[in-house]
Amino acid sequence: MIFRLLSTALPVLVSLLFSAVAAAKPPGLTLANVYQKGMPLEGYWVSEKFDGVRAYWTGNRLISRGGHEYRAPAWFTRGFPEHPLDGELWMGRGRFAELSGAVRKLVPVDQEWRKIRFMVFDFPVSGMPFDQRLLRLQATVARVGSPFLAVVRQQRATTHEALMARLDAIVRAGAEGLMLRRGSSVYHAGRSDDLLKVKHYRDAEAVVIRQLPGEGKYEGMMGSLLVELENGRRFRIGSGFSDAERASPPEIGAVITFKYYGHTATGLPRFASFLRVRDDEPPR
Repeated sequence: MIFRLLSTALPVLVSLLFSAVAAAKPPGLTLANVYQKGMPLEGYWVSEKFDGVRAYWTGNRLISRGGHEYRAPAWFTRGFPEHPLDGELWMGRGRFAELSGAVRKLVPVDQEWRKIRFMVFDFPVSGMPFDQRLLRLQATVARVGSPFLAVVRQQRATTHEALMARLDAIVRAGAEGLMLRRGSSVYHAGRSDDLLKVKHYRDAEAVVIRQLPGEGKYEGMMGSLLVELENGRRFRIGSGFSDAERASPPEIGAVITFKYYGHTATGLPRFASFLRVRDDEPPR
């Protein structure tokens, strides 16, 4: 009886152990700094910043930036190349919450995944400049011919004025912003000016420490959140919430994304406003 139980449980335990080890090694992703007026634009490519979930194709599975697997249906990734791709799972502008709910499920729902595309913006090959990686990426995706795999459209950047005009137009159309990639840059992990976010505001993440009660029309609801930044500094966020979010606020310990406009004299985010709960990591 004991032998039978061990023979049944052992494969499951080994599978869980393997998953835990695999998840312990997040991919080394290229991360973005923030574009500032006056930065040189020569040699950069510009593309839409998608309101999606960052995903990395390892050659046989899709994983999150934390190293956990997105359980995409087999038909979704059928034909994907056997080498890595860097991109975002995307459902459309303004549909982040719907997308996040779909990709985080342990058992994927075909109807939801048929609305999703893997928008690829880089080909993680060491030592090759982005100008060449883009050409290889376009050729690879064209050869695959999958309806669920697409290359993010890139155009050469020109002037600051043209960049701002494009930003205004794309934001009016419902997009989040733009991205700039240096054509001469090689793929590497970490944050640098090789990749830049272009938005009307800055955004960052913080951990919820406490839910503070509301007053007046928000009596009986959450009024603001006490949050903590990565550097340990704490402050309150009281705007950007819908009534539904105030009635059922982010839980203590949740990671939220907020937008802000510069910093105060003490170094805290100025005019911070809630954007969303950052729930793009699939369950372990």
